[in-house]
Amino acid sequence: MRLDKFICKSTELTRNEAKKMLKSGEVRVNGEVAKNAAMQVHENNTITIDGQELTARGSRYFILHKVVDSICSNVDEVYPSVLNFIEVDKAFDLHIAGRLDADTTGLVLITDDGRWSHNVISPKKQCEKTYRVWLRNEIDDEKLPALVERFEQGLQLQGEDSLTRPAILTRVAEADLVDEESYRSEVLLTITEGKYHQVKRMFAAVGNRVVGLHREQIGGITLGDLAPGEWRELSEAEIALFAS
Repeated sequence: MRLDKFICKSTELTRNEAKKMLKSGEVRVNGEVAKNAAMQVHENNTITIDGQELTARGSRYFILHKVVDSICSNVDEVYPSVLNFIEVDKAFDLHIAGRLDADTTGLVLITDDGRWSHNVISPKKQCEKTYRVWLRNEIDDEKLPALVERFEQGLQLQGEDSLTRPAILTRVAEADLVDEESYRSEVLLTITEGKYHQVKRMFAAVGNRVVGLHREQIGGITLGDLAPGEWRELSEAEIALFAS
């Protein structure tokens, strides 16, 4: 963990205040003055300010049902950050483990545990993320098996050197097109990576267009009965899913 982050987790100081404290020479790590905010410290290090030893608070883990027109960012931009919905102290010290676009809804995991979030988002961990996808064009019954196979084998996305990792595609329903914003196919897609706009680009690669996108599940964690805009702390069992 970065030294400035450790100080923030051990005190009421903001990140900027912690950096000022470091520059002043008041912080020591294992008895030595430390001024580098990016210095990596560990649980077995002794960190003091003016001789008082610091003890970091435990990490925090939350699930949020993201609403449309909110962004997975630590700052408000055109749309508000999802961290505005988390009513806890120092919410903006948290980060999002696996971002969603502003127009995408659904499950978002939020934490201040960098190792834990790495296990969620790293392609090497092959954590499954399942999306409900509404498509502009109908999927023909005769073409469905071949389409499923293409997703399983991996797709070539524009601007990418390698194929996407194997993905699982399941058609849920067909619908009549009512207007430009309506859909004609509803599918579930499970992927194990998170390239930029990946789901939208995957369907574009097969000649379709996503008109609605909702993340339902990450690994063994689901939204359950969490309503749009609501959040809760993760259970110990849910946290343990990505603790290794």
